[in-house]
Amino acid sequence: MATAAAFLLAGCQPGSNPFASKETAPEGSVASATSIRLVDRDVEAPKVFQVSDDALWDGRPSLGGVWVASPDAVDPERVILRNPANGKFVIGALFRRERLNPGPPLQISSDAAAALGILAGSPNKISVTALRREEVPLETPDAARPILADNEAVQTTSLDPVQTASAALDKAAPTPITPTAAPNPTSKPAAAAPKPAAAASGTRTVQIGIFSVEANANRAATTLTKAGIPAKVSKDSAQGKDFWGVTAGPTATSTLPKIKSLGFNDAYFAR
Repeated sequence: MATAAAFLLAGCQPGSNPFASKETAPEGSVASATSIRLVDRDVEAPKVFQVSDDALWDGRPSLGGVWVASPDAVDPERVILRNPANGKFVIGALFRRERLNPGPPLQISSDAAAALGILAGSPNKISVTALRREEVPLETPDAARPILADNEAVQTTSLDPVQTASAALDKAAPTPITPTAAPNPTSKPAAAAPKPAAAASGTRTVQIGIFSVEANANRAATTLTKAGIPAKVSKDSAQGKDFWGVTAGPTATSTLPKIKSLGFNDAYFAR
């Protein structure tokens, strides 16, 4: 009784079970779950039996399902019957028939004729090939296969800020944009620049704008020229990027309102 009590108390200890199987995997080990599943499939065996000849169904109902009888058959076989005229095929049994029987060499059942699309009393050429069963590993379906066999490196390139800004300017409206310097947060706020005094007379050069596309600069100059205001396009570059500046004049100071009325709202007198 003392021994039985000790045994039962040991079974009550945390983490211990006297009825547990001793064939448990040690801690830290991983049980292999890899296994190969085998499936049976039919494989053509022309070396066992194969013939291509005329076959006939005499029109009478026949028992036994799908079968073909040939005088060249030795043992009953599992065969595949094909009708090359229409591409139909069916799997059935092969039996031996007497060679001296009249008619085509192959005789088929009513079920075989229906499956192959052969009419009663009309000989048709068919091919008969023996089948054998073999076991092959079950292939992993495409849905279970990994999309990527290995990690693919993804190449990234940083965007050029100048090129990105140029592309944005090209897609903007034809109104030219004059670049301005960004304020420096560490510097003291600069006093507002006094507006240039409009001269009562004389001529001055007007800065129209800076364009990243030459065609846009030429279009702006053409617009000014058609309005009777002389304009000029000059090419320059900065940080490896080309740009085109458009200026008008020298023209009368009173022409600036007319230039702005053409859509160049950011035009100003050049110093």
